[in-house]
Amino acid sequence: MNQDIFLTMASLSEEIKGTVITSAEQLESFRIRFVGSKNIIKTLFGEIKNVPNERKKEFGLVLNALKEEAESRFELEKERLDASADQGRNHDLDLTAPVYYDSIGSRHPVSIVMNRIIRIFERIGFTVAEEREIENDWYNFTAMNTPEDHPARDMQDTFYLKDSTVDLLRTHTSSVQARIMTTQKPPIRIIAPGRVYRNETISSRSHCQFHQVEGLYIDKKVSFADMKQTLLYFAREMYGPQTEIRLRPSYFPFTEPSAEMDVYWGLKNEDDYRITKGTGWLEILGCGMVDPNVLSNCGIDPEEYTGFAFGMGIERQAMLQYKVTDIRQFFENDIRFLKQFSGAL
Repeated sequence: MNQDIFLTMASLSEEIKGTVITSAEQLESFRIRFVGSKNIIKTLFGEIKNVPNERKKEFGLVLNALKEEAESRFELEKERLDASADQGRNHDLDLTAPVYYDSIGSRHPVSIVMNRIIRIFERIGFTVAEEREIENDWYNFTAMNTPEDHPARDMQDTFYLKDSTVDLLRTHTSSVQARIMTTQKPPIRIIAPGRVYRNETISSRSHCQFHQVEGLYIDKKVSFADMKQTLLYFAREMYGPQTEIRLRPSYFPFTEPSAEMDVYWGLKNEDDYRITKGTGWLEILGCGMVDPNVLSNCGIDPEEYTGFAFGMGIERQAMLQYKVTDIRQFFENDIRFLKQFSGAL
C-alpha cells in the first residue's frame, strides 16, 4: 500500500511538469487540482498513517517537495500569463499622448513654520515635549498660578467638556509645562508645540483653534538676561541676523516679571505700516520669569531654582512669513491656497 502512495506522488509530479497552460482557464484548472483548498496533494497528507515508521520521514520530504513544485509551477505560469496580457494591452496605448502626473502634496504652512521654530530651539538644547489636548483644570489653570476669579476661567473663553467643570480643551500649551515640572527634576529645557482651543468668535484675526509653541527653562541661577539672549537668538534666526528686539512690561499669571517681545519689522511699504500700526515694531511673543508660586505648585523649590518661559502663536508667525491676511485660510483646506506651499520646507 505504501509503495502505491510513492508511485502516486511520482505520477502527480510528472503531471505537474507536463500540464500545458496557455490560457487563464487552463491555469484555473491547474490551480483547483494542485493548489486550491481541496487540491489532490492535500488528500495525500492523510495517508501518512499508512506509511511504515521507517519511511515516514521520506514520505514527508517527498510530499512537501511535491506541494512546493505545484505552487512554484502555478506562480510561474501566472506571472507569464499576466506579463503576456500586459504586453498585449500596451499595444492599445497611445504613446504620443501627453503625460498627466499625479498631484504631489505639500506640508501645511503652519507645520512648516512650527518645524522651523522647533529646529531653531533644538540647536540650543531645547527638546520637544508633547502632551494631551484634553486637560483638567489643575494643570491648565491652578498649577500655572491662575486665580479662581481670573477671566480665563470664564466659560466664554474655555471649552469645558459636557457635564464637567474640571475637564476641558487646553487653552494653552502651558499645561505641558506643568506636567513636565511635576514629573521631571531640573534642569528642564523644553519647547511645547501643539494645538490649543479657546471659545472665541472666528474672524480674519482669531479662531477657536490655533497652534502655539511655548518654551521653558529651569535651572539654578537662570536670569532675565538668559531669557533675553535666548529670544534674541531666536529672533535673528527667524527674521534675519540684523533683527532688533525690545521687551515691554506686561502681565501673565504664571510669570513675574512678565514682558511682551517685539521685533523691529520696519516701515518699507504700506503693509508694514498697517501691521505695525505705523511704529515699525511688531509684537511676536509673551515671556517672563517663572513665578515662584508655579514652581512651588509643581514641587520645585523656588529658593534653589529659577527659570523663564515664553510662548507664541504659530499662525501669527505663518501669517507674517507668507503675508496671509486671513487666519481662516489655514483651516479651510482650500487646495488653491495650500498648493502655494509645495516648494516650502
